[in-house]
Amino acid sequence: MALLMLFALVAGAGTALSPCVLPILPAVLSAGVTGGRRRPLGVVTGLALSFTFATVGLVYVIDALGLPDGAARDLAIAVLYAFGISLLIPPIGDRIEALASRAVPGPARFRGDGFGSGLLVGGSLGLVYAPCAGPILAGVIVVSAAQSFTAGRLAVALSYAAGSAIVLYLLLIGGRRLAGRLAPVRGRVQMALGAVMVLVAVAMTANLDTRFQTAIASDLPSFLVNPTRGIEASNVISADLAKVSQHGPPVVPPSQLDQPVSLQTYGRAPDFTGTQDWFNTPGGRSLSMSDLRGRVVLIDFWTYTCINCIRTLPYLEAWQQRYSRDGFTVIGVHSPEFPFEKDAGNVRAAIAQNHLTYPVVQDNDLATWDAWGNQYWPADYLVDANGNVRDAHFGEGGYAQTERAIRTLLAEAGHSHLGPGARATAQAPSAGLRTPETYLGAARAQGWVSAVHPGDQDFGAAPGPLLRNQFAYAGRWAITAEEATSGLGAEIDLEFDARRVFLVLGSPDRARRIQVLLDGRPIPAGLAGADVRNGRATIRAQRLYRLVDLPEVTQHRLTLIFDPGISGYAFTFG
Repeated sequence: MALLMLFALVAGAGTALSPCVLPILPAVLSAGVTGGRRRPLGVVTGLALSFTFATVGLVYVIDALGLPDGAARDLAIAVLYAFGISLLIPPIGDRIEALASRAVPGPARFRGDGFGSGLLVGGSLGLVYAPCAGPILAGVIVVSAAQSFTAGRLAVALSYAAGSAIVLYLLLIGGRRLAGRLAPVRGRVQMALGAVMVLVAVAMTANLDTRFQTAIASDLPSFLVNPTRGIEASNVISADLAKVSQHGPPVVPPSQLDQPVSLQTYGRAPDFTGTQDWFNTPGGRSLSMSDLRGRVVLIDFWTYTCINCIRTLPYLEAWQQRYSRDGFTVIGVHSPEFPFEKDAGNVRAAIAQNHLTYPVVQDNDLATWDAWGNQYWPADYLVDANGNVRDAHFGEGGYAQTERAIRTLLAEAGHSHLGPGARATAQAPSAGLRTPETYLGAARAQGWVSAVHPGDQDFGAAPGPLLRNQFAYAGRWAITAEEATSGLGAEIDLEFDARRVFLVLGSPDRARRIQVLLDGRPIPAGLAGADVRNGRATIRAQRLYRLVDLPEVTQHRLTLIFDPGISGYAFTFG
């Protein structure tokens, strides 16, 4: 727990130095550079406390009330408008300050230019700061999911807020020194800051800030975007993280660990060709098979919406962590199935979500896929230190055999003292699965009771009883070869026989909702997948969504009622 709090503290400090915080800096500076000496401390204290509430408590409140996920962001924009206008038009600011002073009880020290007034202003700014830092803090809280809400998660959130507050306090101290020199024109400076805040609010209303952050993330060196990346990359920290990653049962039983595997030679490994962006390499530098000569390499063809691929990733990462210092490297070749999977930002997000540290390259045109003659997701090819293909495995499973093959090739390369094997925990496909995957687009739609063809279609009312493994559209849908986009009254019904239901969906312009009914009733929390809360799934990013998670493989009717504007691609089951 202490280590996690320390990590949160460092992450919070890093966030305060990131481009994401630029929108709130005018507000922080204008609030903290004026008044008494204790006012800056009050501002950062109030910001830290209200930010903690906004990112932990407010998120739960918004979800419980069924409000859109963007409600916290909308609130932040409203606060920015209010602060900006109050600074830009001094009479309005004076009136607001007078009303606030009369509304807040207590002694005079909680009014005016002291710690108390700074505390109130900082408390308001925390709501603005939350949408910026919230996604990073969410990742920290997910790591601490085993902790109780009132103790562990709250402590992590406070540590994160404290890290940000320390850095912002130092910025305020520097700003006060500059403000002293600008005292003769302080009124004009405050009005200028107010104008900047209004412009930032306008930009956030148009989502220009998110586009700017995406551009920064794509074009700047990783250290400037993620100041903690250099710490994580150090040898000592990498070794510690590797130890933390080694959890779960052994992939190979210890008694079988060093049993050699008989491997053939299938020829030279093709090089990476026709690729786009590289991830998890220094400066995004591209690699070639000649660069990897002397190392044992596992080439993994995958795509981020493929559930079979996703379930293999913990094993790949475990092997990378366990054997990378012994001359082993995993290279992920991301070969997309759907057009949106070609987007570098989507791939980058999937890499982060799955905590992958090994190099990944985009193969958007399937040029490397074709060079290898590959036909499957996932597909793993083992290449020895001399650049020859020595083993291949298609689909899930076979992890013990693959790790034994890795150790065999490392021993051939002269690494004879490999120590214990890797450990990994991953979700396995359910035994007894009886519903096959299908697609929503016309090109590969199978199992649908009505004909699916490209164009706008009105499927009418929801169907009556369905046979096992049948799917049915209802309402209006705009269908192409690869996808189907919901219109008015859009609904999908299916009779599935599986434990888990996954659906590839996306609504990238804004968040939209799907109501999830199991056997005609809102799905209970205990049977809902990870992406469903209160019987509804919020759809935004284009990715694989888990809708149903049952205790065992059973047959049920699933009804999905869509907001207009959601694009669907493929059902898979597990």
